[in-house]
Amino acid sequence: MTLSISAILDIPMIKEGDSLPHIIIQSIDNMQIQLQNDDVIVLAQKIVSKAEGRMVDLREVKPSAEAIALGGETEKDPRLVEMILQESNSIVRKRPGLIIAEHNQGFICANAGIDHSNVAGSSDFILLLPEDSDESAGRIRQELEDATDLRLAVLIIDSHGRAWRNGTVGISIGLSGLPGIVDKRGSKDMFGYELKVTEIGVADELAAAASLMMGQVAEGTPVVHVRGFPYKLRDANLEELLREKDRDMFR
Repeated sequence: MTLSISAILDIPMIKEGDSLPHIIIQSIDNMQIQLQNDDVIVLAQKIVSKAEGRMVDLREVKPSAEAIALGGETEKDPRLVEMILQESNSIVRKRPGLIIAEHNQGFICANAGIDHSNVAGSSDFILLLPEDSDESAGRIRQELEDATDLRLAVLIIDSHGRAWRNGTVGISIGLSGLPGIVDKRGSKDMFGYELKVTEIGVADELAAAASLMMGQVAEGTPVVHVRGFPYKLRDANLEELLREKDRDMFR
């Protein structure tokens, strides 16, 4: 079993309206990589957001009374807090310097995934997550498959913190054509015992591996090519990775 993860080089600075599938295919061709059936393309969230025009100028944001109050509690710019509120279903936790929110797409993350880093322009510009990361992954996958006549998969990832450990790690926020979870319940372990609870978050495992090749700071390599993903590809979406609220003991 071999898993190959290769950073795709020479991806240009992405701007609104750019065709990511076209850019990816051109860069892969330049690296003389021959795409094959069941290859996976992993994209950093930032380039998807930039291509989709998810940049916001805070100078154009008028904070609500709720945003002003929460900004005072958390020592954050009320304009930024207003965008966090707009991007969130609810605020889960808060303290000075940090807001943990349930994003509109259902996952929990800091500041609703809004980022200042690697955003061209002044410090007043912020970048929102894609509005629907699964839809974005599906569209990019379809265009890649149409252009190559191959069966591919697409994963969109972001860097998130974790409730019980320090440090950020790459996780899936949108997927198309590969499983989020592989359910091993009912399988036998090496001693013949039947597994009762084992479900593997394979999309997040791949996201973490791919983020090693991308880097977490300069974002110079926001696309990764994967070959040898060790699980059968299938249609799936982000929902299978999200724990239901009534089973979430830490919400």
